[in-house]
Amino acid sequence: MKKAGILNRHLAGALAELGHGDGVLVCDAGMPIPDGPRVVDLAFRAGVPSFAEVVDGLLAELVVEGATAAEEVRAANPAAAGLLQARFTELTYVSHEKLKELSAGARLVVRTGEARPYANVLLRCGVFF
Repeated sequence: MKKAGILNRHLAGALAELGHGDGVLVCDAGMPIPDGPRVVDLAFRAGVPSFAEVVDGLLAELVVEGATAAEEVRAANPAAAGLLQARFTELTYVSHEKLKELSAGARLVVRTGEARPYANVLLRCGVFF
């Protein structure tokens, strides 16, 4: 049994399978989940776990070379927008509709219990060397 890091076996296993360039969508409870990507649903109840908790947990385990978020987050959810700007130096904004289109190409979707709008980010995996 693991003693640190991500303990959820489904999520830990899915992360171990990721490679350079793979996409990981971290999404709120309301984001439509496309057919295709593997899904690890962490949502327990509204707000649990939060978008921030999941993003920070993933960043402790993954090399991320870039991220894409919906431009609507800046006006509709300043807390999530601030978190994204603080965590990602390579952050691109697209429309929410475009983000939903891009999410279909993700290899993994991690659904949080976040109940605030536009708390979604598509991560692009990098390499550690």
